[in-house]
Amino acid sequence: MLATLVIGLREGLEATLIVGIIAAFLRRNRVPLAPMWLGVGIAVVLSVAVGFGLQVVEQALPQAQQEGMEAVIGIVAVVFVTGMIVWMRTHARTLTKELEASATEALGRGTAWALAGMAFLAVLKEGFETAVFLLATFQASSDTGLAALGAVIGIAGAVVIGYGIYTGGVRLNLSKFFTGTGIFLVFVAGGLVLTVLRRAHEAGWIVIGQQRTLDLAWLAPNGSVQGALVTGVLGIPPDPRVIEVLGWVLYVVPVLAISLWPRAWRPSPTRFPAVRMVTAGVLAVAAAALAVGVPTGGVDLPRTIAVTGDAGSVTASVDGATAVLRTRENGREAQLALPASAHRHVTRAGVIADRWRLTEDGSADRQSSTLTLDDLVDLFGRVPVGISPSTNPGPFTARWAVRDTVTLWTVRGGVLDASRTERTVLTLRDGGLPSARTTTLDRTVWSVSDASVQRSATAVATADTRAAELLLWKAWLPIALGVAAAAQALLALRDRRRRPEPTTTTPETDPMRGPRTDDPTRSPEYAVR
Repeated sequence: MLATLVIGLREGLEATLIVGIIAAFLRRNRVPLAPMWLGVGIAVVLSVAVGFGLQVVEQALPQAQQEGMEAVIGIVAVVFVTGMIVWMRTHARTLTKELEASATEALGRGTAWALAGMAFLAVLKEGFETAVFLLATFQASSDTGLAALGAVIGIAGAVVIGYGIYTGGVRLNLSKFFTGTGIFLVFVAGGLVLTVLRRAHEAGWIVIGQQRTLDLAWLAPNGSVQGALVTGVLGIPPDPRVIEVLGWVLYVVPVLAISLWPRAWRPSPTRFPAVRMVTAGVLAVAAAALAVGVPTGGVDLPRTIAVTGDAGSVTASVDGATAVLRTRENGREAQLALPASAHRHVTRAGVIADRWRLTEDGSADRQSSTLTLDDLVDLFGRVPVGISPSTNPGPFTARWAVRDTVTLWTVRGGVLDASRTERTVLTLRDGGLPSARTTTLDRTVWSVSDASVQRSATAVATADTRAAELLLWKAWLPIALGVAAAAQALLALRDRRRRPEPTTTTPETDPMRGPRTDDPTRSPEYAVR
């Protein structure tokens, strides 16, 4: 409730100040106020419609898309409130002069409708920002009813204060007011950054940096005033994740520095390009240090692995989509080329692996032979289904067909799993059989043990998770810092082009005009009657 109250109060006061200044200007110049109030009314209606429209669209979406839309609305809200804080930081002292200059220009066009359009656009901007910011705050709030009540109280208070300023009954130091509320809104927007990152993860957009950092349940217990302040107002969850903490710090620290930086410490316009270039250099160095210094994740599985069965070990050599498998079976070394046509990307034991599977017709020791019932029991462990010792006593004429299948699974060239199986198809005739009987016999010639496969898969999964975690610090954060460095460098070039030509006069005194009077540190605090 406190967050929405401050948002409604601040945003509403900005709008009412603009309207009040324009109304006072019109009254002094004996211009009708009806067109201005019409523009203000239309802007208010459109702003409310924007908020309700976004809410209706969001509710019509499936759950994952709702989370995604809430993340987008939160991003827009953070951008709006940041721009509002920075703009008001630099324009609070000169707001009346700027608005009156614009009103004079609009009035010079000869119609009050130009001023109505000015009021309409100003209120529409503030109203749209308020609608988006409040909607994002409602979504992050645990009690939307109290949040809505706070917004209503804040807007009503802003209207009352604005009317008092307009009539001259209220005196307000706008510079201090907007500085104080701006600091509070920096932390509210920081909480929105946390909410945006949480919603983006729930929508499936962000999967990195989800490790828990701190347990803040002791700081924000449920049902307490302290918990309502930390979680409800500042938007800090009891279980912040790594990427959320990083996003909060990267937003709050620079924006708070901009809000609190003393005007006396601000560099002169001639030094601004140098300051921006130094900032760009620091950011670029930090990005390069992270990109180079943060280690890479991953694990390399061995190329040779022990197997059980007729072979002692297998060795894989992978070259792109082809592979060569070498085995030592029964004291003999064998080599098998696995072509690209046998290659697939599959999931094995929970990890993504490259699989080669090659099936060939093998050679049986006996292409045809005679088998007795005892031979069949030795082969299958029982009498095959469909053969009765009383009516089919044998001996049987047997024909063998063997298919040999070799399968290899690798991860980044290392062996995860491998096996060789034989499927023998036995066809029996004669021996009292009225017709031919076919029986299948499967045998594993050699394979990697299940325990070994599971250990390797666990190591790969752990390494992949670690690599995803490091990707935040090795790639995404350096990219963000690099973008910030490039932006500062471009702004420095812009400031350098706009830099005024040096003069021979001193900064403090102009011999033709006398002492400077435009120094903001010497001017009185801005106040509105």
